[in-house]
Amino acid sequence: MSQKANVSNFSSIDAKALKLPDSLTKTTDDISKYIIQNFRTDREKTRAIFSWLANNIQYDIDNMFGINLYESKEDKINKPLKSRKGICENYAALFNDICLKSGIKSFVIEGYTKQNGFADYLPHVWCAALIDTSWFMFDPTWGSGYINGGKFVKKINNEYFQTMPSTLIKSHIPFDYLWQFLNYPITNQQFYEGKTFQNKSRPYFNFIDSIQVYETQNRIDQLISSSYRIETNGVNNSLIFDRLYRIKLEIETVKLEIENERRNKNIDLYNATVENYNDAINNFNVFLQYRNKQFKPMQSDQAIQKMIDTVTSILKEANSKLIQIKNPDKNIELLISQLNKSINDLSIYVKEEQDWLIRYFSKSKEKRNSMFYEKKATGVLSQ
Repeated sequence: MSQKANVSNFSSIDAKALKLPDSLTKTTDDISKYIIQNFRTDREKTRAIFSWLANNIQYDIDNMFGINLYESKEDKINKPLKSRKGICENYAALFNDICLKSGIKSFVIEGYTKQNGFADYLPHVWCAALIDTSWFMFDPTWGSGYINGGKFVKKINNEYFQTMPSTLIKSHIPFDYLWQFLNYPITNQQFYEGKTFQNKSRPYFNFIDSIQVYETQNRIDQLISSSYRIETNGVNNSLIFDRLYRIKLEIETVKLEIENERRNKNIDLYNATVENYNDAINNFNVFLQYRNKQFKPMQSDQAIQKMIDTVTSILKEANSKLIQIKNPDKNIELLISQLNKSINDLSIYVKEEQDWLIRYFSKSKEKRNSMFYEKKATGVLSQ
């Protein structure tokens, strides 16, 4: 069935999408709830989202050149919901977020376009969504209307709804060829030359498996692999160069964030270990003071044993935290060395008292008292 035949069946979906109460359009959470409750299949849901955006978000002509790929995802979503205006990054962010919250797998795609045979000098943003088992392309911006005489005219263009990747590639090319969703991706040079047919003499690219790998990668690996694909596909214009620059800048930023996170984690672990050590000292001092009073007032053997076992348990916890500190800075490394020595010294004292208790508990009550005179318990330890 052709795409044209399909879109003719959307009148009832569009009508229901436009009945979405204005009170439920302040957040994508509420919009997605309406979508889930009123539409059954993923195809119906994406159509309802596409239609609602086209009819309710006005293209912001005044800011059409103000695309900001550095802006947070939250701002890209919240601004158009509040103002009812947006540019391509807003349309795409909204479409993608509502799709995801409606249970539809979706991605935002950054790239550039070609109109009337000429590549645009501004970046563009659109989406891809998984419908049943196939990936389709959606451009909610171009699909919402057009500019005529400096004014935006609202009119749904179904050419940009649920479009085959092999069709959209004629006018839209992602910076990263992973998001072409093609087994034979085209290069930027071929896009310029209009050679967008699937050349099966080229190496086969399994984009399905590659996307699955992408989803398992950490952010740095995602960025590194993306930068490789972008460079491989040809840096043919300033838009691609800028995208590549931003990715490499983000790689360094993420690396710095990870390093700061590691450093802060090490500091937190060290401080937590110091707390454990001090806690162990306090508990051990309580035991020593009690022993120096010849275990008076009297407690059960189990209660006395628990006092020393508590110290042992706290020291064990302290050691487990020290082990978790990875690649510490020199200053922290020195502090760790000193703390480790203190913990080991305390562990020796505790072991001596443990051994003494074992002998103490093995004797009769008459003989226990004499043990207090064998050796005075270690004095109160300082932190």
